[in-house]
Amino acid sequence: MQWGRRYFAVQAVAGIAWWVAVFASPLVRETTLGHLDPIVVAAFDIPLFVVASAAAAFGLRAAAVVSTGWTGLVTAGLALYATITTEAGWGVLLMGAAAACSAIALCLVVFGNIPTGWLIRGPFAFRPAGARPTAASHLVSTFGQIVVFWGLFLIVIPLGIVALERRWAVALPLPPFASAPGVALFVLASALGIWSAVVMSTRGQGTPLPAAMPNHLVIAGPYRSVRNPMAIAGIAQGVAVGLILQSWLVIAYAVVGSLVWNYAVRPHEEADLEKRYGDEFKRYRDTVRCWIPRVRMVEPHADHVREKAPGIF
Repeated sequence: MQWGRRYFAVQAVAGIAWWVAVFASPLVRETTLGHLDPIVVAAFDIPLFVVASAAAAFGLRAAAVVSTGWTGLVTAGLALYATITTEAGWGVLLMGAAAACSAIALCLVVFGNIPTGWLIRGPFAFRPAGARPTAASHLVSTFGQIVVFWGLFLIVIPLGIVALERRWAVALPLPPFASAPGVALFVLASALGIWSAVVMSTRGQGTPLPAAMPNHLVIAGPYRSVRNPMAIAGIAQGVAVGLILQSWLVIAYAVVGSLVWNYAVRPHEEADLEKRYGDEFKRYRDTVRCWIPRVRMVEPHADHVREKAPGIF
């Protein structure tokens, strides 16, 4: 709870500083508000954002709700305005970041923690895959998932981000030679992702999806040297797509996605693995690092297999 209150205190101070900059600097006013009347916006934003954030910092939960709700509403409104007018794009990004952080802080104030368990409910809950006649059927299902998830997370969403980045006039130049390393990185990361998926499906008798996870703990292929090769592949793919598309926002999208996966999803996944495989998984977790590959790989046993949730990001 204390961290949530501290965030709202910082947000209140940042809000004051931003409004001072808006009225003092035409550049700040234009890049964050476009041609919106700052006096009219301030009449609503100062009490509902700055004052409410300050009140939330003192522990007033209702104020935290008001500040978070207003921040989300402003983000949506500015996004619509920027998309129509091509103005205030930087304001959208700033308020979007504030809205996300406010939501996290609100959870800390109200619940005392971030209820990340919500992310793995319903169709995203961890469940072993059903029995299939052959390993090939799991492999076919896995490649179908790869087509869908890679198409969505590595093509559709990044192209949408690039379109908004240009429409909102928030693009930043990347080195002109960045595309070539991006292509090389994408090929290598994709190869790692496919290798990991094949090993998981053929050795684990399941798929990468949480709702159809492998039925065995896989310690084979890339899983012998690092616990999360699919996640590593997904992060690298996202960064590579950003380099290819010359988009810093796509790179940021990949980084943010990796943080969400690491801090919100991975703890639940590993808790599920520990519950199902007990000491076998504990030994694996204590021996093989999460992100940095071991130079000396773990020797797999005949009855060892490893499972993972989707490693898109």
